[in-house]
Amino acid sequence: MPVRQWPITLVLAVAALGIAVTWFGDFKYGLMLVGGSLLLAAVLRLTVPEVGMLAVRSRFTDVGVLTFLGGAIVLLTLVAQPDPWLHLSVLDHLGSLIGRPRG
Repeated sequence: MPVRQWPITLVLAVAALGIAVTWFGDFKYGLMLVGGSLLLAAVLRLTVPEVGMLAVRSRFTDVGVLTFLGGAIVLLTLVAQPDPWLHLSVLDHLGSLIGRPRG
């Protein structure tokens, strides 16, 4: 494996660890690792000049897409039921619209 492929290898290793934690342990910690791996990929794509196969399109597009997807996974994990780690009042209001009691 060429030396310049270390960023994609690192990102895939963290994502694989996250999937394993999701499968065998707590799904929230595992999904945080998966989302974190995408955010790590965005940081690597932004800062490292030679990222090998991590570069797909332009730097701006890669960083934007990876940040959006990683942030979405992290945010959805933080508000996931049961016992969300982050409480958003707007979600309580949306839930009341479909008949779910507040609480």
